[in-house]
Amino acid sequence: METSLEPETPSLSQPKTQATGRFGPALFGAVSVALSFGISELLAGAIGAPSLIQGVADWVVDSAPPGVKDWAISTFGTNDKPALLIGIVMVGLLLGGVVGLISRRRIGPAIAAFGAFGILAATATASNPASGTTGPWLIAIVSVIAGLVALRWLLNRGQSSSAIGEPDQGRRGFLRATSIGGLALLAAGVGRVLFSSNRAAASQQSEVTVNPGTSDIPIAATFDGLEGLTPVVVPNADFYRIDTAIVVPRVDLDGWSLSFSGMVDNPYSINFDELMELPMVERYVTLSCVSNPIGGPLVGNARWLGVPLKDLLDRAGVQAGADQLVARSVDDFTVGFPTAVAIDGREALLAVGMNGEALPLEHGFPARLVVSGLYGYVSATKWISEIELTTWDGFDAYWVPRGWSKEAPIKTQSRIDTPGRRIEPGEHYIAGVAWAPNVGIARVEVEVDTGGWQEAQLTEPLSEDAWVQWRLLYNFGSGSHRIRVRATDATGFTQGENQIPPAPNGAEGWHTISVTVS
Repeated sequence: METSLEPETPSLSQPKTQATGRFGPALFGAVSVALSFGISELLAGAIGAPSLIQGVADWVVDSAPPGVKDWAISTFGTNDKPALLIGIVMVGLLLGGVVGLISRRRIGPAIAAFGAFGILAATATASNPASGTTGPWLIAIVSVIAGLVALRWLLNRGQSSSAIGEPDQGRRGFLRATSIGGLALLAAGVGRVLFSSNRAAASQQSEVTVNPGTSDIPIAATFDGLEGLTPVVVPNADFYRIDTAIVVPRVDLDGWSLSFSGMVDNPYSINFDELMELPMVERYVTLSCVSNPIGGPLVGNARWLGVPLKDLLDRAGVQAGADQLVARSVDDFTVGFPTAVAIDGREALLAVGMNGEALPLEHGFPARLVVSGLYGYVSATKWISEIELTTWDGFDAYWVPRGWSKEAPIKTQSRIDTPGRRIEPGEHYIAGVAWAPNVGIARVEVEVDTGGWQEAQLTEPLSEDAWVQWRLLYNFGSGSHRIRVRATDATGFTQGENQIPPAPNGAEGWHTISVTVS
């Protein structure tokens, strides 16, 4: 009998349990993309540059319509950036699966897809001032090659297994894919650790000690012991963070300086050591994000240490007609507000300290602007690097072309923090915070159901720039109750009832909650 040396061709009726069956190439493509991402993170961490994922995320933030940005913040709050990064990774893995399926028989489509991603990601990343010019392209080339090599190896091994008829080829293929996925996770994890350590070492933030000297100010009596009530001074770790930086910029303290340019008589730059030698003041100022919805968490009060902005502008010599102050951060984010705001007597600081410590990296180290009475998107520049004086029509800052108002004074607001949604019958405090920076709060009123407005007790204001806590003791009976709050500021203005969304210049309306008593 004649024996054939050719391998037996599997029957078309066999179940597709092999790794090279219908879904095996999709898995191979996804883990190959994961490896590209992981290598990108590893290289970025090693050289201290933004990764390709960060570069793409930055591009998405800059390109997204205002409505998308507002939806992201309202949906995810301060977790909007992690959500975006996770979304980019998930989309990349899904597209990798499609590429794997298309590339089962020829690697050409994979080369085109990986190459296109590398070019787009490197271009986006290179536009970040912190990335340099060659770093993103080096990262992209190595990451793309790693992903393609992994995909080619997985597909070839799967085809070889199928050709020799290995009975456990599905399990072997899965294990190979799992090993690549594990390598990707390891590379990404090491990269993140390296990036964080390099950033912290370069910034020298932990080595900076701020000394308020004689400007330290006491805290007045508060209602801080009341469960559920936001503290009158929000700890640094709990202070909200909203900005456009996907990854906190790494600022080299030794190389940092702040320049004053534009329509000034004496342009100059000041480094960190020189800044720290200047006379400083310490002030309580409440900051709020324009995207904060009624009753939202994107607001906080802190004790800021810094140099009055007016003193720095006086040294520069602001020219007549320079009615807009434009501030830029190290990552090219810009704000713009009337120059008069910086010199009209309100608290406008170039801050270096927050609640008795050097600014945290996430909140702008080494220096940032804090301007009382203006929403953050037009004033609160973190990681500041330049202040330019220009005309009001001469420049539109980052968010203005994206549909937000150019002038953005903070609106008078109040919020209910406690009680919770379900309580027992009896006496409970209704309490919260109210704010109108640069004006101050005069009165807070609470209404339960249709029982009429009752004036709440206020804490003594730390300053007209800081929020106040308020509380009202109320005896709740069983059932469902509606609670509403409204504030009146020191000018006599009382919040209106009508709900107005945040865009384009801040939300308005009474915060209202429902409580079930049983």
